[in-house]
Amino acid sequence: MPKLYHSFVNLIFIGIIALFPVVNPIGSAFIVSSYFNGLSSVEKRRAVGKITLYAFLICTVSLFAGHWILQLFGLSIPVIQVAGGIMICKMGWEFLSSDKASDEEKENTRQSVQPSGFDHIANKLFYPITFPVTTGAGTISVLFTLSAHSESFSRTDYYMNILAILVSISVMCVLIYIFYLNTKTIIHFLGINGENIVNRISAFLIFCVGLQIALTGLKVIFKL
Repeated sequence: MPKLYHSFVNLIFIGIIALFPVVNPIGSAFIVSSYFNGLSSVEKRRAVGKITLYAFLICTVSLFAGHWILQLFGLSIPVIQVAGGIMICKMGWEFLSSDKASDEEKENTRQSVQPSGFDHIANKLFYPITFPVTTGAGTISVLFTLSAHSESFSRTDYYMNILAILVSISVMCVLIYIFYLNTKTIIHFLGINGENIVNRISAFLIFCVGLQIALTGLKVIFKL
């Protein structure tokens, strides 16, 4: 029993170590922080809760049914990487090229009737915030690898490995919730100028991350 427990704990740590770099809850939190501008604490908690739930569902579906979904549509991981990378690049470019509204525009916005902050962001919680920024092609690839590795085990070890991966996914979702919820607090310590700098750097990193993901997929496709 102690040996089985030790093996289970070891599998959990392997899952966390494998998922943390591709999910990157700290870096992703800074990347998506600009989406939460204008939200109240209650609205932000609600939005982050939905993002966390979506991330858990994407990871779970990828773990159990990802291979069949890709086979159904005739897709491969490199193609997913290229498409996801292009989408992330597009989002980063939009952030980089956007300018702040003038004071007059802001005043007109305040005076006009606008939907609540959550209503404004609700249609962006799944795409692009959850997918592909939080859990993208890299996360799906890691989960495919972990699930494929577990298939070589015996039935008992297989279930233990799958349970360990689910625990690892849950840990990553808890980290996503914590960092996404508290990133603004960290940014506010930097002041207004510091916040603008972080937002611009984050936008540039979004573009670079998307480009890297797309290039990784292209290298596999063209066998470079």
